[in-house]
Amino acid sequence: MGVKVYLLPLGCAKNMVNAEQMAALIQKDGMELAERPEEADVAVVNTCGFIAAAQEEAINAILQLAQLKKQGGLKALVASGCLTQRFQNEFFAELPEVDAILGTGSYLDIVDAIRTALSGKRSRWMKDQACSPLMSPRTLLGPAYSAYLRVAEGCDNRCAYCVIPYLRGPYRSAPMEQLLEEARLLALQGAKELLVVAQDVSRYGTDLYGKRMLPALLRELCRIDGIEWIRLHYLYPDEMDDELLETVRAEDKIVKYFDIPIQHIDDGILKAMNRRGDSALIKKLFEKIRIMMPEAVIRTTLIVGFPGEGEREFSKLYQFLQEQRLERAGVFCYSQEDGSPAAEMAGQVDEAVKEERRRRLFDLQESIMDEKSRALVGKTFQLLACGFDESGRQYGRTYMDSPDIDGAVYFDGDAEEGSFVTVKIYHANGCELLGELVTR
Repeated sequence: MGVKVYLLPLGCAKNMVNAEQMAALIQKDGMELAERPEEADVAVVNTCGFIAAAQEEAINAILQLAQLKKQGGLKALVASGCLTQRFQNEFFAELPEVDAILGTGSYLDIVDAIRTALSGKRSRWMKDQACSPLMSPRTLLGPAYSAYLRVAEGCDNRCAYCVIPYLRGPYRSAPMEQLLEEARLLALQGAKELLVVAQDVSRYGTDLYGKRMLPALLRELCRIDGIEWIRLHYLYPDEMDDELLETVRAEDKIVKYFDIPIQHIDDGILKAMNRRGDSALIKKLFEKIRIMMPEAVIRTTLIVGFPGEGEREFSKLYQFLQEQRLERAGVFCYSQEDGSPAAEMAGQVDEAVKEERRRRLFDLQESIMDEKSRALVGKTFQLLACGFDESGRQYGRTYMDSPDIDGAVYFDGDAEEGSFVTVKIYHANGCELLGELVTR
């Protein structure tokens, strides 16, 4: 019987792509993928190390698997990804249960790492992130009908609160012809929705071609048979030009869903964050999107409690959200991360104050989303059917909902998972919508 490997991807969509690349290499070597850790000989945790909460999630997952190993259920435990990259010197000392670690430049060494671990030797694999291949074969770990297309790796933005450039390396765009080849293969495997991802998709091509190439890439992706929806994560305000907006407006396959993380709206805080662009640019961009595409959904992320944020700065953010009434917004407390410039800044905000501000913004956004959800009752939408949840309820997503981020529509009727159906909304309860099947 061959070696069985349980692969647990944590964190962002880019991490999922790396996990799928590792899965393909594992299978190519003749090993099998196990659905449950209890069925495996080896467990691989692809970690996130972005903020403290993600680090804690990864450590807890590793410790749970370590307990299974201690009981004799696993022969080896491997950790990869951003957490191992960030704490490579401490990892073995603090987690003796782990047999091998791989950094963000060493995903393609996964088979050698597993084989070495099974031989009883501990090993670390830490190649330069900037030299690792961007593209390699993947085994999809999620539903085939909705697949990620990672167009770039790394980041050059150097936001003051963020350690991603240190973990993932400089911004590197994948060649367009390789991306189109992968997208065609994903379509042949059943992908109907492409989630175009990178730390900053709007900058795609600037390093490789000397100019923004996202509009050109999107137009080519729209010509691939089988792909029905194209969704973008993440867009940065200062990189979004008229060509990109016009491309999204003109192409029916590109869902009118703009994921634009602005983080704050006070100009002083934005400057301290080392964010490019100011409040005027953000407001002008959002207004332009609303005029060009009235049906568009705008999603953003907001950080409260950044060093130097007082009640005046927070009030500006609260008022902005109140005025803009965005369809989607994630609200997070600033996390003081060692190694980031912001960690050394004066004016650190008390944790209780951060949480109080987060709650106020969250409550506001929840009321906005309740209002917008109620306005959808009686309307009909195209849905991508996503199967059944753990309670047995059938659900799907509209163009307004990105997987694992936004809400869902639960509907009556019978639809094949991965198919597009038409559903009429008859009830709204917060982010949860209820509908009935109209047509398949």
